[in-house]
Amino acid sequence: MDPEILEFDLGLGGGGSSGRDGDDDANIGLDVDEDMADSPAPSSILASNSNGGGFGTGGGEIYLPEGDLLDLEPYEGMEFESEEAAKAFYNSYARRVGFSTRVSSSRRSRRDGAIIQRQFVCAKEGFRNLNEKRTKDREIKRPRTITRVGCKASLSVKVQDSGKWVVSGFVREHNHELVPPDQVHCLRSHRQISGPAKTLIDTLQAAGMGPRRIMSALIKEYGGISKVGFTEVDCRNYMRNNRQRSLEGDIQLLLDYLRQMQAENSNFFFAVQGDEDQALTSNVFWADPKSRMNYTYFGDTVTFDTTYRSNRYRLPFAPFTGVNHHGQPVLFGCAFLINESEASFVWLFKTWLMAMSGRPPVSITTDHDAVIRSAIMQVFPETRHCFCKWHIFKKCQEKLSQVFLKHPTFEADFHKCVNLPESIEEFVSCWLSLVDRYELRDHEWLQMMYNDRRHWIPVYLRDTFFAEMSITQRSDSMNSYFDGFVNASTNLNQFFKLYEKALESRNEKEVKADYDTMNTSPALKTPSPMEKQASELYTRKLFTRFQEELVGTLTFTASKSDDDDDVITYQVAKFGEDHKSYYVKFNVLEMKAACSCQMFEFSGLLCRHVLAVFRVTNVLTLPSHYILKRWTKNARSSVILEERSSDVYTNYLESHTVRYNTLRHETFKLVDEGSKSLDTCNVAIDALQQAAKRVALATKNEGRATLVNGRIRGDSARDASRANTTNHKMLCQPLSEDDMDKKIRELTNELDYASRKCEVYRSNLLSVLKDIEDHKLQLSIKVQNIKISMKDGL
Repeated sequence: MDPEILEFDLGLGGGGSSGRDGDDDANIGLDVDEDMADSPAPSSILASNSNGGGFGTGGGEIYLPEGDLLDLEPYEGMEFESEEAAKAFYNSYARRVGFSTRVSSSRRSRRDGAIIQRQFVCAKEGFRNLNEKRTKDREIKRPRTITRVGCKASLSVKVQDSGKWVVSGFVREHNHELVPPDQVHCLRSHRQISGPAKTLIDTLQAAGMGPRRIMSALIKEYGGISKVGFTEVDCRNYMRNNRQRSLEGDIQLLLDYLRQMQAENSNFFFAVQGDEDQALTSNVFWADPKSRMNYTYFGDTVTFDTTYRSNRYRLPFAPFTGVNHHGQPVLFGCAFLINESEASFVWLFKTWLMAMSGRPPVSITTDHDAVIRSAIMQVFPETRHCFCKWHIFKKCQEKLSQVFLKHPTFEADFHKCVNLPESIEEFVSCWLSLVDRYELRDHEWLQMMYNDRRHWIPVYLRDTFFAEMSITQRSDSMNSYFDGFVNASTNLNQFFKLYEKALESRNEKEVKADYDTMNTSPALKTPSPMEKQASELYTRKLFTRFQEELVGTLTFTASKSDDDDDVITYQVAKFGEDHKSYYVKFNVLEMKAACSCQMFEFSGLLCRHVLAVFRVTNVLTLPSHYILKRWTKNARSSVILEERSSDVYTNYLESHTVRYNTLRHETFKLVDEGSKSLDTCNVAIDALQQAAKRVALATKNEGRATLVNGRIRGDSARDASRANTTNHKMLCQPLSEDDMDKKIRELTNELDYASRKCEVYRSNLLSVLKDIEDHKLQLSIKVQNIKISMKDGL
């Protein structure tokens, strides 16, 4: 009797491809070199049953199995039309039974090298070789769960002279539990994305939906996850590969655009990883001249924004941004990331650093990503790396969604735990209390974030400059430069126009902020010379932020808690809240203060605690080292101005403050020592009386050289000239000791007068330079406004 021919239409499509994704389950398989799903599956599978049974006829007619034939089990002697048919049949059998399969071994013909024997096994066959050479010399960052347990179940087939394949061996028994039907779709060899599913994914991805929402739609469409036939990981990988394939056709447009921009301006920088011939599968970086100039002024802190890498977006786009003197985002360059390996990120960071003249930033903020972190450690070893706290909060909502639903107060408690602690000890205590209260101590993701706490918890980062206006609130600098321009449906054809539109919009906003700063005066809220000084130096937004701190000092008290010679420690607290104190260490001689809140180190603006100490110690103006040029009106100025020397009155106030604080500090030390006994008290009083007489004499002798508006008070310049002539004659005659002392005092006074006069000239010169820079900036603003008006007119 002729052998029966069976056809099994298994509808096997291409499985999910591998790819790096931070959200993927490390144990759900992308190790596709052994998986049966890797090989293309035929639409029909032919099997021959030599035992007969009337399932088909000669002449090539093919019949579908009916009834209990669907439960057909392999047996020795069973024939198939091809090796692929045998493999697909065994995989179909495995799906019914509840295990996954893979190709194990094969034998080839010595005559022509063709495969003549193949063995298909249970995916749990054998054991993992933990001593493989490829894993000996490198650290395994994400070790995978051991799944092989030595299962012997297998199917062996060999080719016959007729060209058909026959079962030569079959082992049915497994040494592990089998998977129930409602979980079979999770097994590697059974996860397949069908044609209709691919079409639906493509449509929803084009509409801007992410993989999580797409899977929800598929589950609803098919009536359950088990009927979908694949997992969210497969969906993510398919979307990524789909996106990459679509980019390969458009990436040439990007290169043409970049070449055109470089031809128009030689300072336009772009680079392709590897050869330009390989650009379709390589990363691309570019920076226009304005971006490179921005970095010279505001390159102290950088954000590498990888929001657009996610599957929700169709562009693997990553800009480098910073924050300007108005607190607005500025661009430092852009990249298209086709390849996201560690080597690719190392290339990108090195290329960006070269475009920025080789000067690394003080700090850099990125998404929480192990590969990016490793690349930054290699390229920027001295740069402080921070994970974006707001991306982590967003991820927290995904990872702890059930906790958010069950405990409505958890989100607020989590934010308070991250943002409010004033010390590391306070944070650790608060974190442990939080995870215990909500029973999350063993939560894997939370534990990982705690291990990385030094890279995102504010209390660990406050000693480094990040240009943050507030430690607890989100800064504009963290908003993406391209928010409102690039969205989930943007493709590469649309990108160029939107990119240029974003640049124009950001530039117009900066011009408007420049205009407001230069042409309007802010309302002052106090009579403080420091507030007036700040209003003349800072941009409008920065002054407003400083003004908040200055006015805030009115509700704070500062009391001395420790005196260690030149450094005095003050305890600063809000009135009535002594339990929550800040500590400010103030060096009187150097006019330097350091607060425990570290706001100046973090943001570049003095906090209200330091300003409160300045108030009680009679510091009337901001010392020059507390005015960062990057926050001033002249941040983009090419002339380096010492802003504190541009005003003679301000200079006088500062020097007077230093003298006052120095004298008071020394006097207090004398009082402390003198009050210890009656004898020391009498000695101290006598010393003070003698000092008072000498100060009065010095004040009387100093009168002739006192400055008033840059001139000598009292005598005219002619009198001064006559005095110089008389002094010359006196030098030629022997002088008594009293005359010598008097002469030394006169010469000292004249030297002091000359020094002050030089300071006046110097200040006037700097004032002229500043006026030139201000005029230059105003002209630039007018030119920009004219350009905008002409553009609107067209």
